[in-house]
Amino acid sequence: MSSFSPHNHSACVSSAMRAAEAICARNKAKLTPVRKRVFEILLETHTAMGAYDILNRLADEGGKPQPPVVYRALEFLTAQGLVHKIEHLNAFVACADAETDHHPAFMICKSCNSVAEAQIAIAPAALRDQALASGFAIEQTVVEARGLCPKCQTAS
Repeated sequence: MSSFSPHNHSACVSSAMRAAEAICARNKAKLTPVRKRVFEILLETHTAMGAYDILNRLADEGGKPQPPVVYRALEFLTAQGLVHKIEHLNAFVACADAETDHHPAFMICKSCNSVAEAQIAIAPAALRDQALASGFAIEQTVVEARGLCPKCQTAS
């Protein structure tokens, strides 16, 4: 489901938290209170957030976190497949389907920075063919499309 589509956000968050707990238990990885809170902050909206945005949210809640704490939490969440880095924005977004092995593509609203995740093949066919022809082994493909979400299109 695209985050641009109307949906029950509270069910979306609950489902993602259950998935995170199950994934961490399966991987014998500890979802510490800080890691959990960083994940919850990312789940609150479908908007990409930078590490310092998350740091500010934690500080607003009365904590005194240091940047390394947030970066380590994001690194952990990314390694567990719970969070994706949006390269163009140097920001992070909660994974829409962490329990499924997938190759996401991101639709990023250039106005409000909301992000929707879509599923794609490992690499677009043309890139895969060129890589194969040149002997290059693709390990990761990041696809990011920028445009306007439905809400921002209506507003303009």
